Amino acid sequence: MSHTARFSDYRVALTTPGAGWPVLTSLLARMPIAMIGLSLLLYVQRETGSFAVAGAVSAGSLTGVALGAVVQGRIMDRRGPTVPLLVTVSLFVIAVTAAVLAVETGQSSVVLVLLGGLVGLTEPMVGAASRSLWVHLVPAGPVRHAAYAYEAISLEVFFILGPALAGVLVAAPWAGTGVVLGAVCMVVGSVGFALTPAVRRVRPVRVSAGRLLGALAYPGMRTVALAALGFGITVGFVEVAVPAVATEAGRAPLGGVLLALWSLSSVAFGLYYAVRPWPRPMHLRLPVLLGLFALLVAPMAIPTNLLWLALAMLVAGVWITPQSTTHSTTIEIVAPRGLATEAFGWVVTSVTIGLAAGHSTSGYLVEHVGIPSAFLAASAAGTLIAVLVWLRRDTIAEPVNDPDAENRPDAEPDPDPEPETAAAN
Repeated sequence: MSHTARFSDYRVALTTPGAGWPVLTSLLARMPIAMIGLSLLLYVQRETGSFAVAGAVSAGSLTGVALGAVVQGRIMDRRGPTVPLLVTVSLFVIAVTAAVLAVETGQSSVVLVLLGGLVGLTEPMVGAASRSLWVHLVPAGPVRHAAYAYEAISLEVFFILGPALAGVLVAAPWAGTGVVLGAVCMVVGSVGFALTPAVRRVRPVRVSAGRLLGALAYPGMRTVALAALGFGITVGFVEVAVPAVATEAGRAPLGGVLLALWSLSSVAFGLYYAVRPWPRPMHLRLPVLLGLFALLVAPMAIPTNLLWLALAMLVAGVWITPQSTTHSTTIEIVAPRGLATEAFGWVVTSVTIGLAAGHSTSGYLVEHVGIPSAFLAASAAGTLIAVLVWLRRDTIAEPVNDPDAENRPDAEPDPDPEPETAAAN
């Protein structure tokens, strides 16, 4: 299977019959993915006056997302995406409404944290469903690889726009505006996505039952999850340390700008990387990309000025989207097709847990040891996990050992694939 793509493959993927409405609606659903959590944090802080309570609510929301990604993915794999998404959206509306009412009525911090977790748990995982849908829309090969690259690149764009919108909307007359607006976009986009013909006609694929860990039961999937964890930890350290540098320099607002910089370089290079990936063997990409990224974070610890930090972030940032794309593409190798949505959920969970661990540890180091130590710890942690992934690289090279051979991603295609594609049109 080819794991490279030409620029023309992006056009082919996005203009494939049946892909138009899912692409458009998933854009609206995923746009607030990095906005709702931050908007909720800023909203709680504004209303309670406490960063501690706001941080706890944010942690609760991240925990909910980490759990919800796997649970929703597993259900969608077994039931198809439409009904689970519609049910989740309904629960999400209730959770957001309850959270806003709790903030407005001055409920206790415990209640706010629990509701924050419920908001995260019920956020509809359209990203996972959208990624899995490409299996039904385009054939394996460069076009599908381009589709996965598009998913990673578009998500990175949302991680640039989301925090910026949250920062602007918190200054609105009502501080909860960002939470509600983000929730509305997510609800409308998710319902629209779930009801598109291509999504409604997706049927679950039978896989062997009885695996408590689901997709994570496969050794290769555990390797992907480990790489995603290392990626999340490294990014989490930096996301706390960079604003600390800007604040120490007396230019606190530049913290967000600096974080946007490495996302911009990530998106720009991500397009090129999909065409010219390196290393070529898939089982080498996970450890090499993570290790290179982690090593390039270390120069951020050099105490010079904000310009140097900006340059260092631009250089390190080019390796963000390539990792996200590789995580998504490697799922085709390490997990059966019938568990693809849940498998992607494990990637989301691993990154989220890594972010939470990186945030908390980096905050401690910044306050008690010094800002440079946070960057060095990020580099060390990412490098260590890259070494562990390298030691497990053979689990990526091996085919999935699944008793349902027809469901293996490396198996021969169905003898008559046209009905599946036609159903998506």
